[in-house]
Amino acid sequence: MTDKKSYYGFGFNPLESQHHFLVVIPRSTKNDVVIYERFQWQEGEEEQSIDIRNDRAKVQLSKNKWKQIENSLRVEFNERLKKDNILVGKWRLGCIPVQRLLGKEMVLLAWAIEDSDPSVIDTAIKNWKGLSPEERWWLFTMTNAATGYISDKRGWRKAIRYALTENPIEEVNRQLNLFDLSINREIEK
Repeated sequence: MTDKKSYYGFGFNPLESQHHFLVVIPRSTKNDVVIYERFQWQEGEEEQSIDIRNDRAKVQLSKNKWKQIENSLRVEFNERLKKDNILVGKWRLGCIPVQRLLGKEMVLLAWAIEDSDPSVIDTAIKNWKGLSPEERWWLFTMTNAATGYISDKRGWRKAIRYALTENPIEEVNRQLNLFDLSINREIEK
């Protein structure tokens, strides 16, 4: 087992894989949070620096939108890290690395809300939580292949936004339960 001290941020261990995501949270509330996909870790560096030639900006969120999702991300990721006996993470100002699979899930949620009205962010979080990690990874992979750059906001990116923000999971579950009830009544007749 790897030493817990080898982990940074949310489950990232550069000895296991250099591939990770880096969340850059600025001090100023006027500046946006940017999430990068990275394939190299700068060993011995307390603060990572962004190399625009190699690091891929995936999504940019206002600080307000980030604040609305950061707690849900922290809770979800830390529950899973605890199960794997890995030190939990926390969001702070500066650069926070996120293990690559958790990063894919995080970016998927960020893509869903990047251009949405802030009033639907809670719905996006509920729907995102309703997906298994494997479903999130698959959706990220499909979206990333077609529209994975920071300015690609069409096609799969739009579909993710609509799927997570305009399809409240409670309503779908309630409709399915009503459907099940009606079928059971028909069977009983």
